[in-house]
Amino acid sequence: MNKKSLIETNPYLQNSKNYNASLITNVSSSTAIETGDNVLSIADKLTEIADTIFIVTPPKQKSISQ
Repeated sequence: MNKKSLIETNPYLQNSKNYNASLITNVSSSTAIETGDNVLSIADKLTEIADTIFIVTPPKQKSISQ
């Protein structure tokens, strides 16, 4: 039985634009709570670098020979 990773089975993770937006929202709000900074300023900073660090690609499946 092949086990699929979460990124392969969760439709929210498969759409990279929605995933990135949700990730930025979650990280921004959590960081704002911890640091007391403004949520929007944190989100703006994360959005500027989103294309370089939040790249999500499904892993390549390993071929299993029996």
